[in-house]
This record gives sequence, C-alpha cells and structure tokens, in this order.
Amino acid sequence: MNAALPDTPLRIVLADDERMVRTALRAILSSEPDLEVVGEAGTGAEAIPLVHELRPDVVLMDVRMPEIDGIRATERILATVPEPPRVIVVTTFENDSYVYDALRAGASGFLLKRARADELVQAVRLVARSDSLLFPAAVRALAAAYATGRDGQAQALRDRLSEREAEVLRLMTTGLSNAEIADRLTVAPATVKTHVATVLAKLGVRDRTQAVIAAYECGFVKPG
Repeated sequence: MNAALPDTPLRIVLADDERMVRTALRAILSSEPDLEVVGEAGTGAEAIPLVHELRPDVVLMDVRMPEIDGIRATERILATVPEPPRVIVVTTFENDSYVYDALRAGASGFLLKRARADELVQAVRLVARSDSLLFPAAVRALAAAYATGRDGQAQALRDRLSEREAEVLRLMTTGLSNAEIADRLTVAPATVKTHVATVLAKLGVRDRTQAVIAAYECGFVKPG
C-alpha cells in the first residue's frame, strides 16, 4: 500500500511450529505501521480456534505442521470462519505438491521461507487487497505441474462465461492486475472489477488464485 495506509492495520495470525520462524516473521511485520500481528499458533490445530477468536485479515500458515498440517487447517478455517481471512502458506520448497494442495484448499498464495523481508510485507498487503496474483509465475508453474484438466470440463466453463468474461479469466491467469487488464482491453478499471467479480461468482471461488487453479484444473487454460 504505497499511496495511503489503511485507517486500521491489517491483522495477521502466524501459524508455524518453529518459534524462531514466528519470532522472525513477527519482527518483520510488526515494523510496518499498517500491519499488526495479533496472534501466533504452533500447530494447525491451534490455528483454527485462534482464527475463529481473533478474526485476522491474513493468516501466514506453515504448510507442514504436526497434528493438523497447513492444508487441512486452511480448509477448516475457510469452511468454518465467517468472512474468512486470506491465507498465505509458507513453505521451504517452491515446486511442491503440498503447496499446490494448499492452493486447491483455498490459500490465496504461497511464500518461501527464504523470502526477503520486503517480499513478505508486499505479499501480505497484496493478498489482503486481492486485485492481482501473488507470484503469478510460480502459481502457473505449480498448476502446470499438478493440474489435471479435461476438455469436457473446459467447454462447460466456456459455456458459463461470456466472451469478455472468458477473456478476462485468461488475462487473470497470466497474473495481470485489474489495472493491467483494463489497459490491455482498453476499458475502465471499474468494468474489469465487475467482470472479475462475475467470473469468481460463476466459478464459485473467492479470489483470483482460486480462479486460476480452477481454470487449469478444468483445462480452460493448458500448461505452456
């Protein structure tokens, strides 16, 4: 958020079984005036009730934890918390089926544990704003590696979308923001925002990342 900070800081919960990792994440995020770490959990089992209690805007969720891993914890949070938070899964390995499973479970993006401090801060802000993909090339690479699209499903999706909506979805899968799509199509950003909302509703997903995963999973977009 470069132009203006929000009136209230974004509320963040950290879920990681390594205390040192949580301490490092808290130090980085708490140094930003528009970000506030409101809680920490050491397992997925601890994270679920904590998110229910604190209602954060964003959860940083380690993908591999004891008791309940980050994938199952993400599923339960998104299924049971009213107006659920955005979830960013945190992982050691980029090209990992666990990460893709977490995205399929509803996570809005993923972040490598070796990410720089500025990348961490940018990721939280971007996911909270949710008008473009977090690290789109990496999301596309995961989808290309693990998605199993079928042409029949792709045609069913095309039948549900208007020609312009299909065009917007294809541009979303490339990682373009609303403003960039508006530029490409020579329309107003507000028009793109409306198209994106309609696409999400027709796909039955809550954000752009899930729309991209759905597009690859059904074969609407093919790897490469």
